[in-house]
Amino acid sequence: MSILSALKISRRPAAAFAIVGLFWGCFAALVPVLKAQIGASDGLFGVLLLGTGIGLTSSIWLAPRIERLLGAPALMVASLVFAATFVLPSIATGPLMFGLFLVLLGVTSGLTDVVMNARVSTLEVASRRSLMNANHGMFSASYAVAALLTGFAREAGWTPAAVFSVAALVAVALALTTKQELPVEEVELSVGKSSLFWPVLLCGGVTLIAFMSEATVESWSALHIERTLLGGAAQGAMGPAALGLTMAIGRFSGQVIIERTSEYLVIRWATLLSIIGVLIAATAPTPLIAYLGFGIMGLGISVIGPMALALVGRLVRRDVRTEAISKVAVIGFAGFFVAPVLMGFISEGFGLRIAFASVALLLALVIPLIIMVKRLPMP
Repeated sequence: MSILSALKISRRPAAAFAIVGLFWGCFAALVPVLKAQIGASDGLFGVLLLGTGIGLTSSIWLAPRIERLLGAPALMVASLVFAATFVLPSIATGPLMFGLFLVLLGVTSGLTDVVMNARVSTLEVASRRSLMNANHGMFSASYAVAALLTGFAREAGWTPAAVFSVAALVAVALALTTKQELPVEEVELSVGKSSLFWPVLLCGGVTLIAFMSEATVESWSALHIERTLLGGAAQGAMGPAALGLTMAIGRFSGQVIIERTSEYLVIRWATLLSIIGVLIAATAPTPLIAYLGFGIMGLGISVIGPMALALVGRLVRRDVRTEAISKVAVIGFAGFFVAPVLMGFISEGFGLRIAFASVALLLALVIPLIIMVKRLPMP
């Protein structure tokens, strides 16, 4: 019942998490056709995906200003603007246009993401409950369903424009439910600045690695299955869908587990599980084994980012909590443009198997980082 009660408390930002998952699930399953549509090589496509990250990083200064300006409707407005940009990748006729559209999508997606994470943090303080895992679980569930349905739509002959148009209509309906009044106790003047540097740097590093690892599967798993393992369109879509489904399971389970144990212990074990999963996917001889690998990785990687966001919220004073979470979230966002670029170049030079195997080395860095986070003093 803790999952349902957490989602009931945070139902408005949870709808925004579903919107973000909806778009990126569709996008991940459409990567092979979008890449072919603009005639890009692996390396060039990786560079173009950099546009998303460029747009995402703008949210570190844009989101707080939008939220102060709009107040309660800020999340609804951000979600509606994001929905309005869904169809852009499908109308790109060349690499340059595609890259520019991804910048705009990065801005609108990042704005929604920062505001929804800040709203969950506000509700965590007001309710004295851990809510982050359940909300990130909504993202993963939406992502998995969207990727799976998009794969079936591709097999049925749907164009990217048709898929994104339907997704946009669903997103608009969800966005209209996200208006949220802020709890009075959180609307207060700052009485000073607590130290943000180490909590933001270390928790941001953990979040960055988690999101980078997630982004590699979101952007390249369908291509790995279709090109390396010779799978079809629906089989390719099952790669990101397997990740999204198991991430949803992991995050909803994490909502229960975190009430009984330490984030630090969970993150360490989750990292080891993620490493095992990505190595299985990298060496898989068939799509079925790749699904198993991506699924195991999803179970592990699912809780690392949300728990790092929750940790930074507890490591700083309440009056700077939203600022700290926004900064950590944006550091994490960087993973969504660094990872696809690196994957593109590694894939072009050494193949997708080596590119995925390199993710295991990246994940290993989480262990020393979380040990340092544990040593930070509480405010």
